[in-house]
Amino acid sequence: MARPDFQGVDLHWIAERIGTPFHLYDAQVVQARIDGILALTAVPGLQARYAMKACSSRRVLERMRAHGIWIDAVSGNEVLRAQAAGYDLGTDRPEVLLTTDVFRDNALDVVRHPGVLPNIGSPGMVEQLKAAGYAGPIALRLNPGFGHGHVQACDTGGPSSKHGIWFDAAAATAREAERCGMQVVLLHAHVGTGPEVEEFYVNMQRLVDFFVDQAVSYPHLQAINLGGGIPHAYREDGDEINLAAFGEILQQAQQRLTELMGRPVRVEVEPGRYVVAPSACVVTRVTDIKRTATNDKGPGHTFVMVDAGFNDLVRPAMYGSFHQLSVWQAPADAPLEPMVVAGPLCESGDVFTRDSEEFLQPRPLPPVRLGDLMLIHDAGAYGMSMSSNYNSLGRAPQVWVENGMPYLMSRRETFEDIVRTECFTAL
Repeated sequence: MARPDFQGVDLHWIAERIGTPFHLYDAQVVQARIDGILALTAVPGLQARYAMKACSSRRVLERMRAHGIWIDAVSGNEVLRAQAAGYDLGTDRPEVLLTTDVFRDNALDVVRHPGVLPNIGSPGMVEQLKAAGYAGPIALRLNPGFGHGHVQACDTGGPSSKHGIWFDAAAATAREAERCGMQVVLLHAHVGTGPEVEEFYVNMQRLVDFFVDQAVSYPHLQAINLGGGIPHAYREDGDEINLAAFGEILQQAQQRLTELMGRPVRVEVEPGRYVVAPSACVVTRVTDIKRTATNDKGPGHTFVMVDAGFNDLVRPAMYGSFHQLSVWQAPADAPLEPMVVAGPLCESGDVFTRDSEEFLQPRPLPPVRLGDLMLIHDAGAYGMSMSSNYNSLGRAPQVWVENGMPYLMSRRETFEDIVRTECFTAL
């Protein structure tokens, strides 16, 4: 799989201007993935949403809006970020789907906008909406009893998943919603993220069959949503999904549901990671190289210390996820040796080269020197959006490269940013 070249921009020049680490996005890669999703949903009756939790940066949201891609949000503030990026919350079209497991903060306020459709993931949320004065259309997020994921934590269907209403309880929830003045207009399920490609096809077809069985119980149904989880190949030898094959599943679903219900039924899909993952890298600087010796506890390793940590990209620490690593401008024919790449945080798990069992997994890398820039690839999804201030480090800046020009999307957080909300006030 081709990696972004960031249109020939000098990364050393950027690093001198804003320091390291930083998140670097290539607009061409974002646009290429958007074009693929637009082709996937080009047939009338199909609609794409962007799962903005993957990357909620304003520039990315503006690009989605410009191409008619709707939004799946998971909090009230995500809804407001979509609005700030130009999404119209006053339209009768449900441009924003609010899929939240728990109503908190301002979530019950933003659903008052007609362009926001609340997606109910627990039966008790109906009563919470009623208590807040809501009496409009709703969606139901269902747990169909099956799911998939590249690790267990990313499997969002089946009896071990917290997400959605168990399918046997859906009809009772819908009846309670009707009693409270709410009509179910959309059925939703998201059964996991990052499966093998063939497993994804199989489970999407199972999900279509599931919705066809469910649909007749919902007389006001206007749409179904098959969720996201479109596989992205993080490894160079990974299988890439054939979007045309997935498109056939979507088109057949729309035809079956339309014939069943006797009126057009919209079919939605909500990719997030697939759209933005390959578009960005975390650019980090080598600060030291050190070695440990083999003893009775295990083999020794070469550790390359860098200034990015799991506060910048948490997926390797959280899931043992694989991210390709490269040394910027290293000769293509340079000899390789196994190295462990580790960050600055006061945590033994702050390592970018580990497996899902938490064991070190050294990578073959070219020789590195102090000051070299390393790229952690495929960091556009769940990089910045899951970053943190752990160890009181400021979140790294974001840089967007378009037409050969770098633009600062967000600056590096300062100490003042980190402590701005602290106070000691009597309640």
